[in-house]
Amino acid sequence: MQTKQDIERLLAGAGTHPKHHLGQNFLIDLNLMRLLIQAAHLNEQDVVLEVGTGTGSFAQGIAEQCGRLITVEFDTTLFNVAQTQLNTFDNITAFNMDILKNKNTLQKEVLDAMQNTCNEFSGRFLLVANLPYNVGSSVMANLIAGPVVADGMFVTIQKEVADRMAAAPGHTDYGTLSILMAATGTVRLLRKLPSSVFWPRPQVDSAMVSFERDPEKVRQIHDMYTFRKVISLFMSHRRKMLKACTKFTEGTLEKVRHWAEVFEEAVVDPHKRPEELTPQEYVNIANLCYKQTR
Repeated sequence: MQTKQDIERLLAGAGTHPKHHLGQNFLIDLNLMRLLIQAAHLNEQDVVLEVGTGTGSFAQGIAEQCGRLITVEFDTTLFNVAQTQLNTFDNITAFNMDILKNKNTLQKEVLDAMQNTCNEFSGRFLLVANLPYNVGSSVMANLIAGPVVADGMFVTIQKEVADRMAAAPGHTDYGTLSILMAATGTVRLLRKLPSSVFWPRPQVDSAMVSFERDPEKVRQIHDMYTFRKVISLFMSHRRKMLKACTKFTEGTLEKVRHWAEVFEEAVVDPHKRPEELTPQEYVNIANLCYKQTR
């Protein structure tokens, strides 16, 4: 793993510098890097996804302990720097691209690599990363909803995103990510991080967070696609009453003709606002919608 001086030297040698608009804030505290990797309890059968390879510092520590590391870097200059630092590892698959095809979809090449690699190894599939600030929420949401899902996530992220990950109904930070995570697993705040552990220093606080998928919770969701669509429908209009939100249905949810029955059977007051519903209530509504749209 690399110190701040190592990273500065590598960037200077490549004629580049950290790009704020790409969320390039390098974690430079080696003890915190080790702490996050240790929290994941990696073994030689685990497959790990890292988003934001940077100069390869974190990737080095991960690759030493997992079966296969899939790492993705958008910045071509950084990608090339990382390749020179990681060329002694034979268990790394690296991509130079945006991890996101769009907000709700990961790139097909990365998805295929994740799926194929998971088929080769018997362990868990994990996200372990110092996530770039501009893609963190979308990446995590996609790894919960699938098509390829993560068994766990161990990440550094902005504190405000960490707050959204663990927010309860009625809280200002409660949203789509909160519902997805609470309905499928458990979120834990591992450590609050001051800006001084990053270079350049971000203007916001950060946090180290874990998410562990709970198969029992996941089994209660009959169709993840419908579940995500229901959350999106209502949380896109979080200040309106539930019954008013149903006027904005599109796609498969247009097939739901009897919303009053859905709310009644789910034991949900249609006069409530979306931000007041529990994750379990969203699961119940989505399951009933799926039943009507099959």
